[in-house]
Amino acid sequence: MTRSELIARIAEQYPHLMQRDAVGVVSTVFNEIADALAEGRRVELRGFGAFSVKRRQAREGRNPRTGEPVSVAPKYSLHFKTGRDMHNRLNDGGPTEGP
Repeated sequence: MTRSELIARIAEQYPHLMQRDAVGVVSTVFNEIADALAEGRRVELRGFGAFSVKRRQAREGRNPRTGEPVSVAPKYSLHFKTGRDMHNRLNDGGPTEGP
């Protein structure tokens, strides 16, 4: 599902909302989640899952072409853990084929 499909679904389910209001709602929710993660905070959506930021340590890597050692700077990555309800929903009645 894309952002525009989500906005269309919200506008469909709540006919009293105008399309631009649905856009505002989705944008606000996504912006708040992104802001919290950028500050290093955890975001938990009960029944869906939790987003958190993990720090990867600096390390010594290798250039695959030449084999020369290359230093890789520390970085942050996004981690998502499904909630119990979502986990059960996916495993009990989820899609029969992968993406």
